[in-house]
Amino acid sequence: MTLQQEIFEQIKKHQRIIIHRHQRPDPDAIGSQIGLAEIIRASFPMKTVLAVGKQIGGLSWIGEMDTADDDDYDDALVIVTDTANPPRVDDNRYTNGQELIKIDHHPDDDPYGDLAWVVPSASSSSEMIFDLYHQFKHELTLNAKAAKALYAGIIGDTGRFLYSATTPHTMRVAASLMATGFDVTAVNQKLDSIPLSVAHLSAYVYQNLTITEDGAATVCLTSEVLDQFDLKDAGTAGVVPLPGKIESVVCWAIFVVQRDGTYRVRLRSKGPTINELAKKHDGGGHALASGAKAKDLDEVQTIQNELAAIATAYKKSKKE
Repeated sequence: MTLQQEIFEQIKKHQRIIIHRHQRPDPDAIGSQIGLAEIIRASFPMKTVLAVGKQIGGLSWIGEMDTADDDDYDDALVIVTDTANPPRVDDNRYTNGQELIKIDHHPDDDPYGDLAWVVPSASSSSEMIFDLYHQFKHELTLNAKAAKALYAGIIGDTGRFLYSATTPHTMRVAASLMATGFDVTAVNQKLDSIPLSVAHLSAYVYQNLTITEDGAATVCLTSEVLDQFDLKDAGTAGVVPLPGKIESVVCWAIFVVQRDGTYRVRLRSKGPTINELAKKHDGGGHALASGAKAKDLDEVQTIQNELAAIATAYKKSKKE
């Protein structure tokens, strides 16, 4: 029996299924979670399926979160999507069920769960959920609501098919999802639009980027900057891809101050591997897209220096 078959058997076996994802979710976290929930609901109407976690206003158009009581976890199957590390799971009751399944496309550096289906080569966890549906489509139903959520997740994690994890299979999955009839244009426009405050912050980022000779770009968003644009950490996600649009930039970091004075570090790359750098600073992720933490401005400077060294080594390797 394959791992996917084991997962499907667990879904069929349990009457109550609770689906979690990571904190500070992006479209793929919400999309894979809601997409899976809607597939199971449409396929098995008599089952209770709950998607739990903090409700994120900016992503509620993908799907609304449910409320789960502690008793709901008794004899429940818990599935966590798009979450590499246990500390990142939103709602720590995820261990209270009868069985725990991990479905994820990040490197499996921190294994957990009774079953763990991890495919780092997949473009997104949403793509994996579609693959699970497709493998058992004779017993599963993919409705437009599920397809919309999965499509949003794929678009979000591939940067609208710009990133290297986009494969011919990814495009075929997207086409299959589009064929269900949801408003594709509306989803694309929703993911492409930003509030005016984020537009103003985007101008600040471009004006204040520090770019080394070898293409390492960094910018620090302090409390004063966030207050200036009336934004909190969650509102800064829209500026993360911006440095990568600059031709000379090969890797970049955006530092965002947190309430406790520490800094969230968003690391991205167009070539050099940056997840090992993230691991050195309480983080991790993909080779070209990772996250980390800096406890203070001294550690911010350390990460800036290390990123610059990575860019220099990468440029040198390209010349050899």
